[in-house]
Amino acid sequence: MATLPEILRRADVAYGTLMVSSHPAFTTAASGCGLDFVFVDTEHVPLDRDELAQMCQTYSALGLPPLVRIPKADPVLARAVMDAGACGVVASYCETVEQVHDLRRAVKMKPLQGELLELAMSDPAKFEEENPKTAAFIKERNAHVALVLNIESRAAIRDLDKLLAVPGVDGVLIGPHDLSCSLGVPEDFASDEFQQAIKTIFEKARAAGVGAGIHQGMPPTTPGMTPEFASKWISEYGCNVYVHAADVNLFSTQLKTHLSQIQTSTGTLRENDSDSGPAQKRLKTEAAI
Repeated sequence: MATLPEILRRADVAYGTLMVSSHPAFTTAASGCGLDFVFVDTEHVPLDRDELAQMCQTYSALGLPPLVRIPKADPVLARAVMDAGACGVVASYCETVEQVHDLRRAVKMKPLQGELLELAMSDPAKFEEENPKTAAFIKERNAHVALVLNIESRAAIRDLDKLLAVPGVDGVLIGPHDLSCSLGVPEDFASDEFQQAIKTIFEKARAAGVGAGIHQGMPPTTPGMTPEFASKWISEYGCNVYVHAADVNLFSTQLKTHLSQIQTSTGTLRENDSDSGPAQKRLKTEAAI
């Protein structure tokens, strides 16, 4: 079975979805849907470590490696989700080379710490010469764990070449909502500025030999986020890692569609059955993360 770093770096497209629920019914339902991995978010979703561990272990057993987002580029948080069973770590809002080096220490050099870790980072050749068994162990142990950078700002795009040059980066994942705000075009996903920005990110990532991804969590009718745009990202822009929607909004959309069809055909559709209520607004906000 391919490791998550191999899945993210491959030429053909890898597909995932955001799983919010930790209930076993949802974890098993994801199997057999054509997914290559699952995206689990601990930045916006209130999952505790027990829930996260159960999700990671179940998805791994189903052959769906879990890619887990942490709230910030923090090596302590990265190690914690790896201990829970994450096959990949997405660090939100990465902007600096220093952040990426810190993440590399946690994700690619685990469990090294202290003086030995600093030697491995500053002088890899000397580290391998003086510690050949440990060096081989570290390389083998962490080969299956992916390091992914959340690219969500103008600053990150400006310094993207430097971020991608750090050894051990396996992919980038665009956060559309935050990126649009940083670009000065909040939620204007159809704008030329936004589309050109994501094209630039995809092209630079693929040129560096790493995965180029995006999480499309908006309603599919959102301008600039329609299936037609998603197809363009993949066929023209170079996107090879596509994370589609989330269990919560897929459930809501499908249920609403089915009930609306039945209510319309039976003449029982109520005027207040719309997508503008508080619950729907909350779902749209959660899906935009």
